[in-house]
Amino acid sequence: MGVVCALVMAVLGPLTATPAAQAAQAAHAAKAANAVGTARAVQGAQTSGQGTHTVVTWGASADKQGAGPADRGYRLIVRTSVGGTDPRIRLSNAFGDHPVTFASAYAGLRKQGAELVRGSNRQLTFARAASVTVPAGETVLSDPLPGKLAAESDLVVSLYVTGAQGPTTGHGMAMQTSYAAAGDHTAEESATNWTDSTGSWYWLDAVSVTTSARVGAVVTLGDSITDGWASTMDGNRRWPDYLSRRLQVASETTVKGVANEGISGNKVLADGAGESALNRLERDVLSHPGVSTVFLFEGINDIKAHTGVTADDLIAGYRRIIDRAHTAGKCVVGATVMPFKGWYEYDDEAEAVRRDVNDWIRNSGAFDAVTDFDRITRNPYDHQRILPFFDGGDHLHPNDKGMQAMADAVDLSALRCAR
Repeated sequence: MGVVCALVMAVLGPLTATPAAQAAQAAHAAKAANAVGTARAVQGAQTSGQGTHTVVTWGASADKQGAGPADRGYRLIVRTSVGGTDPRIRLSNAFGDHPVTFASAYAGLRKQGAELVRGSNRQLTFARAASVTVPAGETVLSDPLPGKLAAESDLVVSLYVTGAQGPTTGHGMAMQTSYAAAGDHTAEESATNWTDSTGSWYWLDAVSVTTSARVGAVVTLGDSITDGWASTMDGNRRWPDYLSRRLQVASETTVKGVANEGISGNKVLADGAGESALNRLERDVLSHPGVSTVFLFEGINDIKAHTGVTADDLIAGYRRIIDRAHTAGKCVVGATVMPFKGWYEYDDEAEAVRRDVNDWIRNSGAFDAVTDFDRITRNPYDHQRILPFFDGGDHLHPNDKGMQAMADAVDLSALRCAR
C-alpha cells in the first residue's frame, strides 16, 4: 500500500530528460516538491511483483464536427488526472468519411497560453513513424513516449493535419481554450505562430499512462452537466475535475484516473447530440485502458425532450448499460437526475418521470453504488428546483460551487467493487 500511495501522489517529471526542462518543471510544481516520483513507484511495484498496466488519464467523447481546413495545425490543451510514465495519445477519425493524415505530432507541457515549458516538447511516433494516416471510422494509438507525466498537469498535444476532407472528429464543447495555426509549427515551444484560438478539441480523444496495476480509472458518462456547461471556462471546474483532484490525494481508493465522457445534449436512448449513451458506450467508455468503474449520470435530456420516453423506457436503457459494463468486469455507479424546474422545458409530466426514475436509481439495487446528485443540489424548500447557490443561471446546469458539491458527494470508496 505504501508503494500505491507513493504512486498516486507523485508529481511527475516533464516529458524530457534535459536538466533545463527538469528545473522548469520543478519550479512549476513547487507546491508538491516533496512528492515521490512515479518512476520510483512503478519500479517498486515491479520489484514487489505488483506489476504495471496502462490507465486512461484524460478522455473526451468523440462526435461529428464540421469540415475543417485541409492543412492545419492544432495545439490542444488537456488536463491529466492520474500520473504515470510512457504516455500515449489516441487519435480518432470515428466520424470522418475520408482518411486523415497526421503529418506531425508532438506532446509537451504548458507554461501559459499556447507556450510550452522549455525543453518539454517531444515528437510522438506511430509504429515508429513520424506520421500516420487514419482511415475513416478508425482510431490509432501513438507509441509510448518515454518519460514521466504528472498528475493534474496541462498536457499540450500539437498536431499537423494534412489533406483533411469532409467532417472532422472532435469534441465541440471543451470548456478549454486550445489553439490553431496555419502550417506545421508542432515542434515549436513558443506561442508565436499559434494565434488562432478554439473552444473545441479535434481528433484527440484520449491520453493514457503506465502506472501500478492496482490503480484504476473511472469514466463519467454524461451530458452537458458532466461536460461542464456553466462552469468557468479554462478553469477545470467541471465536476469530474473536482473529483479527480479528490482522488489524487485520497487514501481510501486506488481509483485515480478520470475520463470525462460527457456530451452536451446527450441522451441515454436516442442519437442526436452525439450518439446515445447506449451506442457510444464501447468507444467512449469500455475501450479505454485500466477502467474499473463507469459513473452513469444521464437522463435529463431524454426526460425533458417530451418525446414520449417513460420511466420504464429510461430504466430499461440504464439496465442495458449496467449489464454491458458488468459483463466487461466494470463497476457501475449511478447518479440521480437533478432538478430542473425553471428550465423552459419543465412541466409536471416530465417531473413525474424524473421522480420515478430517481426512485428506481435509489432503491432498485441495480447499481453497485448510487450518488444522490438530486438530494445534494435541490432546493430544500422546493425539491423540483436546483438550489440557487448552485444554479448556473438557467435552472438546469450547476455553477462552479454546484460542480464541487457534486464531486464532494461521491463516496470515493464506492468507486471500486468486487468484480
